[in-house]
Amino acid sequence: MSNGVKIGLLVVIAGVLGLIAFKMYSSSNTDITSRSATEATEAAAAEQAKGKSPVASTEGLSSQALAKTTIQFAAIEHDFGKLKQGDEVEHKFKFTNTGNEPLVIENAKGSCGCTVPSYPKEPIAPGGTGEILVKFNSAGKSNQQQKTVTLTANTEPLQTILTIKAFVEVDGAAEPKK
Repeated sequence: MSNGVKIGLLVVIAGVLGLIAFKMYSSSNTDITSRSATEATEAAAAEQAKGKSPVASTEGLSSQALAKTTIQFAAIEHDFGKLKQGDEVEHKFKFTNTGNEPLVIENAKGSCGCTVPSYPKEPIAPGGTGEILVKFNSAGKSNQQQKTVTLTANTEPLQTILTIKAFVEVDGAAEPKK
């Protein structure tokens, strides 16, 4: 057997071993349940046949492993207008699951500690609606502010960006030096 063939076989064997090691590592990852997306789909079908909602069967799966759906927001940006420094305000971003699969929001993260989102933890059925509540604390902020909330869900694309804006006015005595 020539050296080229031997090297080729070694590369194939190394690739197969690497793939097996990766699959073993992935299945032991605690962030993702050990059920595969196929098993979850089969479980959902079985629950639906029993008259149960398949929405509950998505528990524990990451957004990447779930069947994809679509989300439609009434608006993805909100401007609070003028605020006084220290004001705490909030806005509800309303959405609809416009797809054919349950919508599972895995995470919502503000761009800084002054922007705190709250989101539904339960799956939203196709056609269902929900709200993302975003609270903004203007303490220590001044002038034009723009903050974002990044949603991670079983949508395509995986992440959706919501934006809030405000102009924070500072009292003349407390205005920072420029």
